[in-house]
Amino acid sequence: MKIQIINGPNLNLLGKREPGVYGNRSFEDYFEELKAKYSAIELFYFQSNVEGELINKLHEVGFSFDGIILNGGGYTHTSVAIADAIAGIKTPVVEVHVSNIYAREEFRHVSLTGKNCKGVLTGFGLDGYRLAIESLLAG
Repeated sequence: MKIQIINGPNLNLLGKREPGVYGNRSFEDYFEELKAKYSAIELFYFQSNVEGELINKLHEVGFSFDGIILNGGGYTHTSVAIADAIAGIKTPVVEVHVSNIYAREEFRHVSLTGKNCKGVLTGFGLDGYRLAIESLLAG
């Protein structure tokens, strides 16, 4: 099984950015833990602050991987193009948010991308990625 994790804008700052909201741990450190825990599957990680690069990665893996975990960051609330990219691929996508988007500013309460996903996990911290993997493994 092959699962691609895709993180969007500002998620390269996890562990540094607003630790009260996002925690103190870098995603790279957490990703190593995920790879050790799920050594029987192939996990891949990609991060970009650029919308078009996120779309290109969805297109690249969206027909050959078994699952995609997407944290679109701020693009979740603004990007029709990413929503269309998810709708256009075959691989199931699980949307993840480290913080609870419904407990934050009102503009974050709307996910343009979530309607095209298998499911949405929000507010479980970095553990949301593990929960997304479990969801993809369960089918």
